[in-house]
Amino acid sequence: MAARIERLVTSGTFALDGGTWEVDNNVWLVGDDHEVVVIDAAHDADAIAEAVGDRRLTAIVCTHAHNDHVNAAPALAERTGATIWLHPDDLPLWKLTHPDRDPDAHLVDGQVIEAAGADLTVIHTPGHAPGAVCLHDPGLATVFTGDTLFQGGPGATGRSYSHFPTIIDSIRDRLLTLPPETKVLTGHGDPTTIGAEASHLEEWIARGH
Repeated sequence: MAARIERLVTSGTFALDGGTWEVDNNVWLVGDDHEVVVIDAAHDADAIAEAVGDRRLTAIVCTHAHNDHVNAAPALAERTGATIWLHPDDLPLWKLTHPDRDPDAHLVDGQVIEAAGADLTVIHTPGHAPGAVCLHDPGLATVFTGDTLFQGGPGATGRSYSHFPTIIDSIRDRLLTLPPETKVLTGHGDPTTIGAEASHLEEWIARGH
């Protein structure tokens, strides 16, 4: 049976640089009836565990370490035995939320994480955060972009550890080179496609965000 993608929306707060904002996050599950990978364990370990059900959770992959994407990861890992994966460049951000619990394994660019027939290739896309990654599966014609690329533009770069020219480089060189029909499944909000966003790159550069 081919892998399928499920979406769970959880709600909570994002906190950085002394500010706190209410946010809804997309939690993505990729797998089949037997095993599954979670992309971004946000806010609610109970709700995510319920979505996993009796399947084996093999990995919790963090697209980046902002608290709203990783705050439920340790609790979910403890319940399921799953491995938490994070790019090492995001360890300073991770430590802000989880000072006493390290991720279990480090993501590297080009690595493939397998889940029930899906092959998620790690693409390092710094800018929104230093260790931000996207996960591309050509078989599913899908890229999970976390907070790097949204419908309508790049992720925010106005706060600590972020940099607008870097996120533009990441999007232009690593994401917009994917096939235009590739579905873009984001960390917040609605999906889009690479083709729908590619033509707007110069607008984003001109507006500066």
